[in-house]
Amino acid sequence: MEYLAEFGLFLAKILAVLISAGLVVAAGSLVMMRARMSGEEHLEVKHLNQKYRHMALTLKHAIMPSKRFKKILKASKGEDKQKRKDYDEASGQRVYVVHFNGDLRASEVASLREEISAILQVADNNDEVLVTIESGGGTVHGYGLAASQLRRVRDHGIQLTVAIDKVAASGGYMMACVAHRIIAAPFAIVGSIGVLGQLPNFHRFLKKHDIDYEQISAGEYKRSLTLFGENTDTDRERFREELEQTHELFKTFVKNNRPQLDIDAIATGEHWYGTRALELQLVDRLQTSDDYLAEAAKTADLYQVTYVRKKPLLEKLFGPTLSQIRDYQLLR
Repeated sequence: MEYLAEFGLFLAKILAVLISAGLVVAAGSLVMMRARMSGEEHLEVKHLNQKYRHMALTLKHAIMPSKRFKKILKASKGEDKQKRKDYDEASGQRVYVVHFNGDLRASEVASLREEISAILQVADNNDEVLVTIESGGGTVHGYGLAASQLRRVRDHGIQLTVAIDKVAASGGYMMACVAHRIIAAPFAIVGSIGVLGQLPNFHRFLKKHDIDYEQISAGEYKRSLTLFGENTDTDRERFREELEQTHELFKTFVKNNRPQLDIDAIATGEHWYGTRALELQLVDRLQTSDDYLAEAAKTADLYQVTYVRKKPLLEKLFGPTLSQIRDYQLLR
């Protein structure tokens, strides 16, 4: 009787643990569901290993005889159960996948900073962060901040890999060069380490219509070129000096992160396709992000991390306005 009582107490404790774990999971799911339904900003996490397995099983179900598929399905369930049983949380590797689709202002940095912050709270030096970048560049301060967000991963001693499937040029490459390793598709556009400045000038239009424009400034170099005033050769020369200074900062940043580069040979503003970029050591391997993840899924758990933020209505409708892009120094 004493043995039965102890056994019953043991079962009760196990049941209590399971119920507690279930409540925690349910509460987390409820919070995420409410956030999505209310349109609030929230973090979404997708287990990519499960996604790949489900896709493979779906295809096998379509092309295989029913009996054979049932055997494969049964074996697959057994493998999943064994993997969960053998998985050691302390030593199992995780790869956190983040997508960055950059525009002129690098506005996705608002989500990137939250994604990186979330990852750094749980990742350790056995894990890896893979960032897929697609961007042709944009404002200096926007992409400077985006690169700094990726630098946080390295500063925490976590392996950082960047994948370029289509384009990571100028500001996009400023971000990419921070990584321990850069992979690129053979025809991906890489490089363009240069700085561009351009803006329209409406001075003659205003003068033609007898419209006065006044601008008062204090400080000899408070401004260089202007949208509405008359630009002089001195203004243009000052603007060129600003661009040269920015270019030197860009070159120094790339060189510090990839010391193997011949910076004077590649910092001409040109871009190259992946195969040539590999020869110039701008990237480390020719490979798509899909192949990289498929390979990593064999030995690690893959989690896609996405921070969904609530965009203002005007930003949804019109995107960046003139006032938001008037900082005309662009990494191009």
